[in-house]
Amino acid sequence: MTSRPGEELAETLVELADTTSPEFDLDDFLRLLANRCVRLLDVDAAGVFLIDHGVAASSERVARLEVAAQKHEEGPWLDCTRSGEQIVVPDLAEEADRWPAYVAEARRAGFAAVHTLPLRRRGELIGSLTLFSAEPGLLEKPDVRLAQAMADIATIGILGTRALRRQETLAAQLQHALNSRVIIEQAKGVLAERLGLDTTAAFATLRNYARSHNTRVSELALSIVDGKFNTDVLREP
Repeated sequence: MTSRPGEELAETLVELADTTSPEFDLDDFLRLLANRCVRLLDVDAAGVFLIDHGVAASSERVARLEVAAQKHEEGPWLDCTRSGEQIVVPDLAEEADRWPAYVAEARRAGFAAVHTLPLRRRGELIGSLTLFSAEPGLLEKPDVRLAQAMADIATIGILGTRALRRQETLAAQLQHALNSRVIIEQAKGVLAERLGLDTTAAFATLRNYARSHNTRVSELALSIVDGKFNTDVLREP
């Protein structure tokens, strides 16, 4: 097993946990995970598959292999993302009947063994991490444990980022709704004053005009508040 300097390992774990930066890029993050697996573990290549995103890999040949595997809909990545369990294949040649297209592609790419681990947090499974070796054989247990730990940390980071993005989107939507309501209330006041209406009748006038002219009430209200809309057209004939 290759050595894992404590400093580089610590740096990797911190980088995998740091997903809250505004500059966070998911593709770069997945490539970081794949590349660090190659540097820290006794493997020759690595690929990451996210169910709702796609593939990132430590090399172009792995990327091509994983894309081809998705096309054929077979391989350890698919079994792993279906079961949520690790898929251990110490000798791909023995799995030709199980995954004929995948095994052929993998052996052409120069790989003889794979170990696929789930990207999973509790009951949520988001993808898989596949480790490739050029020679047949099992990964040593410390490598497997470290690989799963990195996969787990990456999963927590990805899910945390997604939750944060959802919160930001919801907050923006709520703020937009609040801003629209404020503008509408201001427009009601303008119409009530100029047209001699109470606020209920002013809102009905605003809404009816917006509907009949296929525009949003909030957009019409904004143009009224900004003075860009001639409110005289709303007067009763």
